[in-house]
Amino acid sequence: MKINLFFLFSILFYLNSYCQLAKENYNKDIKRERLLKDPLTPSKAAFYSAVIPGLGQIYTKRYWTIPFIYGGLTVSAYYFIYQTNEMNSYRNAYKQRIRGDYSDEYTRKILFNDQLVEGMNFHKNYRDLSILWFVGIYLLNVLDANVGAHLLQFNVESKLSIKPYLNQTEINSLPIAGVNLNLKF
Repeated sequence: MKINLFFLFSILFYLNSYCQLAKENYNKDIKRERLLKDPLTPSKAAFYSAVIPGLGQIYTKRYWTIPFIYGGLTVSAYYFIYQTNEMNSYRNAYKQRIRGDYSDEYTRKILFNDQLVEGMNFHKNYRDLSILWFVGIYLLNVLDANVGAHLLQFNVESKLSIKPYLNQTEINSLPIAGVNLNLKF
């Protein structure tokens, strides 16, 4: 009797878990189809990426681009902070020398005040460049989310295929590499 109850409960448990898995797969397929057919998907993805960088890529399920986005933003923010600190260091040394105090960190390295101004301008230019990189990567993030969502809706069939091509010549057996493009009508 106990063995029969055990088998009955195990069969019910198996059927219940199988139905839940089928329901989850069904919901994922419905969500994906809705995402593909919705004409506002690209604008939503761009808006989400504009609000929080990488959120549009999560919305379109292109997770592999998120580390590149945050890596680029982090590196440009790091260089902004570094160049700002260096520029302020040169500026403080210049102000200190104008007051007549020559006990700054550049006393033995830099002799003239003009060189301190050049160093300050050098780091200021690279600080401004890091701001441009940050804004550019942010805008590329929004553009990538928009284009990625548009490409989700693009119909790719098996009629078009691209394969690598590797062969040897018959005369001297040198390898020939290329790309084979097939288009079937």
